[in-house]
Amino acid sequence: MHVAALRKELDDPLFTRTGAGLAFTPGGLRLASRAVEILGLQQQTAIEVTEAAHGRRLLRIAASSTFAEHTAPGLIELFSSRADDLSVELSVHPTSQFRDLICSRAVDIAIGPASESSIGSDTSLFVRPFLKYQIITVVAPNSPLAVGIPTPSLLRQQQWMFGPPAGSVAGEIATMLRDLAIPESQQRIFQSDAAALEEVMRVGGATLTIGFAVAKDLAAGRLVHVTSPGLDKAGEWCVATLPPAARQPAVSELVRFITTPRCIQAMIRGSGVGVTRFRPKVHVTLWS
Repeated sequence: MHVAALRKELDDPLFTRTGAGLAFTPGGLRLASRAVEILGLQQQTAIEVTEAAHGRRLLRIAASSTFAEHTAPGLIELFSSRADDLSVELSVHPTSQFRDLICSRAVDIAIGPASESSIGSDTSLFVRPFLKYQIITVVAPNSPLAVGIPTPSLLRQQQWMFGPPAGSVAGEIATMLRDLAIPESQQRIFQSDAAALEEVMRVGGATLTIGFAVAKDLAAGRLVHVTSPGLDKAGEWCVATLPPAARQPAVSELVRFITTPRCIQAMIRGSGVGVTRFRPKVHVTLWS
């Protein structure tokens, strides 16, 4: 709406011009604080009208890169298979952006590590933890780290291979690397955790990864779990949304579904993603 029309509609000048620029009235400040929410509601309404016209629903999920690679495929495939009219869009973002993405209604749901985000302390959002995991250190069987307890010096001498999560300064992987004092010169970042693991098995080195993601490789002897202080870290993923009264029904459905045993099993084991059913739009950010 045009400013003049808003002033007339609200019976408030909203702002005045001063020598230093613009000065908001109390009513103008209140309107400005709601501007992002209003625009988000406008966008959400447009999406819902389009969905109703075509008989489809769209669920937009923002996820951390680790969750998107290791866990999201099983979740999305199983959840979307429950309704033929549901499409799911997955995008990858730094966890520091989750609150703004949700409050602006750019996404419906954000999923990532509870330890990397302050959303858990934000009373304006609904947050629910749903899956614990373990970050572990793995190496190839012929690695010098595969036998005994490695010294800090030996750890720093190794070539470390990582996926995109290592590029996040505030992330769990980066925090572990700082605590271990691994030199940046010994770190290499690949386009995915899978690519980093493949490089470790091919040429050697070490990596930090989600434990259940490499369970089969550990059981088959293709990788070895290295145990030592600082090489393992427990974590928990959480889902964040707008409060229940402000979110669409599909969001509430997923929030309930994500804690069920069947869903947990699909996220850990994976169910495969059929290209005819799921074609996500994925934006990967290596550094925030």
